[in-house]
Amino acid sequence: MNIEMLNLLDRFYALLWPMLRISAFLAFSSIFSIRAVNLRIRISIAVVLTIFLSMQLEIPRIDPVTAEGLKEIFNQLFIGFAMALIMQLTTAAIVLAGQAVSGSMGLSMATMVDPTMGSVPVVSQFFNILGTLVFLSIGGHLIVFGLLLESFTLFPIGKVLMTQDLLGKMTAWGAMMFVAALLISLPVVITLLFVNIGVGFITRAAPSLNIFSVGFPAILLSGFVVMWLAIPSMVNRMSWWWVQTFGQMRGMLLGG
Repeated sequence: MNIEMLNLLDRFYALLWPMLRISAFLAFSSIFSIRAVNLRIRISIAVVLTIFLSMQLEIPRIDPVTAEGLKEIFNQLFIGFAMALIMQLTTAAIVLAGQAVSGSMGLSMATMVDPTMGSVPVVSQFFNILGTLVFLSIGGHLIVFGLLLESFTLFPIGKVLMTQDLLGKMTAWGAMMFVAALLISLPVVITLLFVNIGVGFITRAAPSLNIFSVGFPAILLSGFVVMWLAIPSMVNRMSWWWVQTFGQMRGMLLGG
């Protein structure tokens, strides 16, 4: 009986540590924490990946009720959260690009409530859906799961991730969020800038013309047309942004 209990405890410890890291990642990542991926799906994915990992890796036996075990629990949750935070910043860049476009089009007041981002413009919701479709079309879910499984080899259980180098990389990635948002929204924002300049010249030439009855519909219509024409360019830049995200996640584990 004692031997059976020890074997059961060893099996439990082998499943506990991968489960913590995988569950933290699925709970906080931007793609897998949306409402369409409900709690049952996330638990099922975490259990399947954990069982697969327990059969592939040699997981050390650490008692979770000791000081070392509590430290390891925090460490595994932090690793999963750090990987998920990179994806959150990627999605935030796409939403920020949508906010820049909606501000140029005059649609800043047309907002929707997003459970993950709060109250964001409708254009940002469209960009978020487009970014999710790009993520799935390039096989991002498979790449992310591969990186998550590879993290146990690159950063095994028992190694502390929180270092000064990691904090520097996360800060630099947060700055890259604004660069990516600018690159994604640049075609539409620049074109609408010239449209606004043209409307300003028209208003200056004909002061009696009502700017609100002419300028706003012209800018709105031009914004939709330009956004429709710029979708291939924005899709390419979103794809590039996701590729940079995967590289950042792997670089964090290699240099953390």
